[in-house]
Amino acid sequence: MTNNFELNGIHHVTAITNSAERNYKFITDILGMRLVKKTVNQDDIQTYHTFFADDIGSPGTDLTFFDFPNIPSGTYGSNSISRIGLRVPNDAALEYYLNRFKEFDVKHGEIEDLFGTKVLEFEEEDGQRYRLFSDENNEGVEAGTPWQDGPVPTDKAIYGLGPIEITVSYFDDFKHLLQVIYNMKPMIEEEEVAVFEVGEGGNGGRVILRKDEETPVGIQGYGEVHHVSFRVEDHAAIKSWEAKYDQIGVRHSGWVDRFFFEAIYARIGHILIEISTDGPGFMGDEPYESLGEKLSLPPFLEEKRDEIEASVRPFDTTRNK
Repeated sequence: MTNNFELNGIHHVTAITNSAERNYKFITDILGMRLVKKTVNQDDIQTYHTFFADDIGSPGTDLTFFDFPNIPSGTYGSNSISRIGLRVPNDAALEYYLNRFKEFDVKHGEIEDLFGTKVLEFEEEDGQRYRLFSDENNEGVEAGTPWQDGPVPTDKAIYGLGPIEITVSYFDDFKHLLQVIYNMKPMIEEEEVAVFEVGEGGNGGRVILRKDEETPVGIQGYGEVHHVSFRVEDHAAIKSWEAKYDQIGVRHSGWVDRFFFEAIYARIGHILIEISTDGPGFMGDEPYESLGEKLSLPPFLEEKRDEIEASVRPFDTTRNK
């Protein structure tokens, strides 16, 4: 029987953009991830919330964005989620993306070795920081299915979320919390960096924690990460986490039904951590062929569709015109 407290990997990462349109083109046309859901922020229904993932929106592949057009630029700093990880199948895929970034004038570094894995760092136009991780020789949490009709060859394409990087000034305290609250297993422990794993581990279940006592605290805005979510199996697991948070005295949101998944949120230090169920997923309300092309609303917002469509600006995500 599955342990209801076990985290099975990274579920999704949510970041902030100042332009859903530009971000959509970057993530789909350059990175080759599929838009699987265009919806609204359920807590701010006048703004878009976009979900990019693998070919069928598998959990563990979702990179999502809140679109806040008038929000100021974020400030990179300590006590924040400092870099988003994405997975590619092998080292050759890193070479492919290196050339692609040069072709599309994307700010990038060079292919490097990080804890025995080949990686490639790059940035979006708004300053959002990413790192590609090669799955060559990787074992652990299974990756997704590359976008079958995307602009990147399927044997090179991004097909899942990689290790999330968190930077904090209270390094030892945060290490302790990750282990005590979330049962994360330390794989590497050095003076100023630690690597933790959840579930089956590997690139799809890993957190990189860095110590930074010098840089000022980061400020959220566009170009920064809003939160990270970890995977659990089902409703019973979410309710178990609600009870656990209550028992150990962690303030939390309570159970939240996001329609595409169930969730619970808690802020650990400065970091907003969500726990989300693998289902129901993104395939229930749109045909596979046209995922993400229409505005998708959960049932409790459907009665407000006319109001919502009148308040959000037009945003064309049709692929086959």
